Amino acid sequence: MKKSILLSLAFGISLLILTGCNDKELSKTKPNVIFILADDMGYGDVSSFNENSKIQTPNIDKLGEQGVKFTDAHTSSAVCTPTRYGVLTGRYNWRSRLKQGVLFGYDKALISQNRKTLPSFLQDNGYKTAGIGKWHLGWDWKNIEAGKDSIDYSQSVENGPSTLGFDYFYGFNGSLDMPPYVWVENDKPTMVPTKSTVNKGKQSWWREGLTSDDFSHELVLPHITDKTISYIEENANKDKPFFVYMPLPAPHTPILPTEEFRGKSGLNDYGDFVIMVDALVGRIMASLEEQGIADNTILIFTADNGCSNQADFDELATKGHDPSYVYRGHKADIFEGGHRVPYVVRWPNKVKPGKSDQLVCTTDLFATLADVLDVPLEDNAAEDSFSFLSLLNVPTNKPKRTSIIHHSINGSFAYRKAEWKTIFCPDSGGWSAPKPGSDGIENLPPFQVYNLTNDAAEEKNLFEQNPEVFAQHKKELADIILNGRSTPGTPQENDAIDFEWKQVDFIKQ
Repeated sequence: MKKSILLSLAFGISLLILTGCNDKELSKTKPNVIFILADDMGYGDVSSFNENSKIQTPNIDKLGEQGVKFTDAHTSSAVCTPTRYGVLTGRYNWRSRLKQGVLFGYDKALISQNRKTLPSFLQDNGYKTAGIGKWHLGWDWKNIEAGKDSIDYSQSVENGPSTLGFDYFYGFNGSLDMPPYVWVENDKPTMVPTKSTVNKGKQSWWREGLTSDDFSHELVLPHITDKTISYIEENANKDKPFFVYMPLPAPHTPILPTEEFRGKSGLNDYGDFVIMVDALVGRIMASLEEQGIADNTILIFTADNGCSNQADFDELATKGHDPSYVYRGHKADIFEGGHRVPYVVRWPNKVKPGKSDQLVCTTDLFATLADVLDVPLEDNAAEDSFSFLSLLNVPTNKPKRTSIIHHSINGSFAYRKAEWKTIFCPDSGGWSAPKPGSDGIENLPPFQVYNLTNDAAEEKNLFEQNPEVFAQHKKELADIILNGRSTPGTPQENDAIDFEWKQVDFIKQ
């Protein structure tokens, strides 16, 4: 009897040990994930996406050669803050209170504390999570209610990244041209700012504002690269896989290539800054190789919207380079140049190299990683996120994206399905001609319809010839807006607002 009990105990202990080992081994099969998000970088700035590019990006090109290159990828907005919201929530940005424009350095947190985010989802599924770089989603500075001059920089911010699923965060709140210029680590400023700086250079400008002694605009990009590599080294081959969200401040203004990269493009400082971005991608790739984890790491590179006109399109054109490639417009616009971006995904353990012209959106990362982990999403999470796992040649039964809603800086909408795109305004919705409110707008058709297969440059408005396309797109757009989601599932509510949402007046017509 005693012998059988001892044998049973021994068997049970052995089973526990084996189970523990299996759990540990299982955790190692989950891929690490690194998402690099460039800032204001055009589709045509990556040489493998633009056969006429005068900027060479060998590291991003190599990443595309080793993975899948998406040629019809889009950001959820043509500007910074909204796209970041979409990446981290899997939800269209205009469902939040931010219906147009972007946040600034002193603005309060945009993402609700009760919303499931991509990092909090990954935390729930055994990941360590880190954000390193440009936040630009707002947080609540201590005493901000009394005004920016009353902020207590010695205290932690509230509703910051750590409350939204990040185990570790190191970065700054706005764009690199928006004060205050203060590093924040795990929700606490690293130093109290005591000086004010400003730069009025043509492309290197930043707004005047408080700057801490440990913050150097020129060194921000290499600094966050060093931080990211340190994080990789510290967390490689550990029991938990890791997720790194790496939103870059470049090549957004201030355009500040370091001495090593000045003059390398033969174009201007913007071209040099793009080359500097490519070099940091190479450093991340090298770090993964050195740690022996490249094969089981999903590494993604993309941008948050199209290239800004601060790059000086006219100057670049004289040297044969167009950051928007063949597409019309640039950052802020509803045209393709505002939101069509380079998008490459590498995962050597699972993904065969290739190219895809399937429609994808930056909101789709959330559902794709949930699909990788085979974890279902709740109805009130990632409402506008579709898995693109099948496009990586990985078997899945999840539906692919068949349509997308575009959004410009002034809140204008466009709806895309297959080759047809309908723009629900007569203008660019942004900064290129015809600008909203400019002379002659009243003489243009009220809406725009383009066939992108035949007219990638959006030169021939077919609105009057295709009323059935316009009517169908208007109905489908209205349904998606009012349904609170574009994915299958229970209808959801858009965030409550206390002002009129003028951009959707056409839905009531």
